[in-house]
Amino acid sequence: MFQRRIEEAALNAWPALQQILFDGWILRFSKGYTKRANSVNPLYASSLDVGEKVDACEKLYAEKGLRPVFRLTPFSSPPDLDQVLENRGYRNADPTFVLHLNLRDHQIQPVPSGELRVEGLDDWMDLFCQFSESPMEKHQAHREILQAIPSKRLLVSLVKSGQPVACGLGVLENRYFGLFDLVTDPHQRNKGYGAQVVSSLLKWAQDRDAWYAYLQVMRQNKPARHLYAKLGFEDAYQYWYRISESQHSC
Repeated sequence: MFQRRIEEAALNAWPALQQILFDGWILRFSKGYTKRANSVNPLYASSLDVGEKVDACEKLYAEKGLRPVFRLTPFSSPPDLDQVLENRGYRNADPTFVLHLNLRDHQIQPVPSGELRVEGLDDWMDLFCQFSESPMEKHQAHREILQAIPSKRLLVSLVKSGQPVACGLGVLENRYFGLFDLVTDPHQRNKGYGAQVVSSLLKWAQDRDAWYAYLQVMRQNKPARHLYAKLGFEDAYQYWYRISESQHSC
């Protein structure tokens, strides 16, 4: 199943700092940094009673001081899990598209002048925090996640006239190339720099015999969805979160 393979690659590309495998579900814990790395992912066939499993998950997340969060897809198991969680008071949040691009058949548009520069982790983290206008102290778990990526990791910035104007992360696992953490300097937006970073990363992956690229974009982010459509990306599937309304559900 193509969608499930993308899911696996994406989970590997954004690894949790700790995880537990539980009857086909993957429970991820990363000190609260991003719901993606701190949620239950019911990816494979499930055989235990779903209510008892949710109870167990809630207990484990409470022990970590985390709000219980489930990340659901159209192929989550069991199929009625979304309804089960709604009945337990979990709210629906952050519907997101997973987009894909077939790199074997795609002609990447030439990138305008600008240097794609490979960055070390420290320098890249400085740029990411600067461009996202977020203090470094909020990104210690983020840094640990990037350090833990098991596949080939590419941290880059786009440099114009000697100054970085955007940055991004690419992760290559076998034939699958994921794009993450794409951000542009707030003072340099609407100049096409984001598209240049994406195109440059795609060219890098294509040169290394990647077959598929993928990324995630929230449903409400219409400008980004329009940009990625212009670059050739198509919808693969959607995911969404179910979030407990109480900090500790047990």
